[in-house]
Amino acid sequence: MSSLSVLSGLNRRKFLLSGAAAMAAVAGLGAIPARAANTRANIVITGAGAAGISLANRLTKALPNANITIVDRRETHYYWPGLTLVATGAWQKSKVLERNARFIPAKVNWIKEMAEVYEPDNKRVITDTGRVVDYDYLIVATGVEYHYDAIEGMDVNAIGQNGLASVYNSPDAAAQTWDAIRKYSVEGGNGIFTLPSTPIRCAGAPLKMTLLTLDRLRQNGGMDKAQMNFYSATNNVFGLPWFNQFVLDRYEEAGMDVKFRTELTAVDIGARKATFTQEDGSQFTTDYDLLHVVPPMRAPRSVRESNLAWTEGNMAAGGWLAVDRDTLQHNTYPEVFGCGDVNGTPRGKTAATVKMSVPIVVQNLISVIAGEEPVAKFDGYTSCPLLTRFGAAMLIEFDYAGNLTPTYSFIDPKQESWFAWIMKDQMLKPTYLQMLKGNV
Repeated sequence: MSSLSVLSGLNRRKFLLSGAAAMAAVAGLGAIPARAANTRANIVITGAGAAGISLANRLTKALPNANITIVDRRETHYYWPGLTLVATGAWQKSKVLERNARFIPAKVNWIKEMAEVYEPDNKRVITDTGRVVDYDYLIVATGVEYHYDAIEGMDVNAIGQNGLASVYNSPDAAAQTWDAIRKYSVEGGNGIFTLPSTPIRCAGAPLKMTLLTLDRLRQNGGMDKAQMNFYSATNNVFGLPWFNQFVLDRYEEAGMDVKFRTELTAVDIGARKATFTQEDGSQFTTDYDLLHVVPPMRAPRSVRESNLAWTEGNMAAGGWLAVDRDTLQHNTYPEVFGCGDVNGTPRGKTAATVKMSVPIVVQNLISVIAGEEPVAKFDGYTSCPLLTRFGAAMLIEFDYAGNLTPTYSFIDPKQESWFAWIMKDQMLKPTYLQMLKGNV
């Protein structure tokens, strides 16, 4: 049966509700112990992104007597999964902008300041205004920090000018990136797409940007005038071998040059020159007409410089939150949990990971409040709708071990399909908004 016939046979509401039912099953929340249900504990959540708001809604419903606080100044909510569509001209910027006030429960205490210092030994957070916020339980959900400063000469205010592009910085930068890509898709020239050596939010985004730019070149007449390049600071372009080879084959078909262990370390925006450092320390500088910058990423400074960060292992360099990969409970402080991109876990800096891990954190926090050990286990689920061209995508879902974990049996993750594109373009945002409300 084709994806089209399957889609036509599904009522859209039933489709979304089936996803909600699947999420409820994953959450596994049964009867809440009386000690937890009646708790008046102070629960503090730092971060009002996808994870923080979803947690606030679920905890408000599960623990109606608890005192729940969110610490985050940001009032505009970004739908991050939509930025690749903005940056390649498929969506308007307005489609990825929401208001946090729409989703934060009225009974939650919203402190519109940013977490500046964590003092887990004293069970308190100090904000950037000096306010002391005490807690009994803490959930860190602060996301990532884009380390553009690691690239000498990089200026995020110049995105969209002189061929400089970067989908990650903000919706504004994504829209300005489309300005640069649109011009390049007509005029051609030397296009360079990058991948840093650090863990990054949505590891598939750099690939989507490359593949959709290739499609724009074909559409707008610039393909014969373009030389596309992909420079990865790692030894691959994607963490799953089959899909890594699939993308590399597509790059080869397009005549692209691919380099590994080659990291962007400097840029001269006015001169349109990029400098790369290779594994042996040697450097080379090349001209570009389009440069898509994916910045190195790390945990926010407040986490990196606290006792909550990893101090050893491959997550220490980025200062990622030191949580148990299964329970998402902090390794040292049992009253602290992490959720979302800030976690120092092997995979999963995606909205899909948030959707699947929020119920795990809620259940385990409730267990700890009740004086029990956390037993809910997170398997590392993440999802990447790999956009291969406009109108086609592959829905790749996998766990910590790299095992494919498809949600829908009628979607073959190794086949491009129009239905996977429709999911990305039309279905995932409504589901995401329901996630924010704590409904899925």
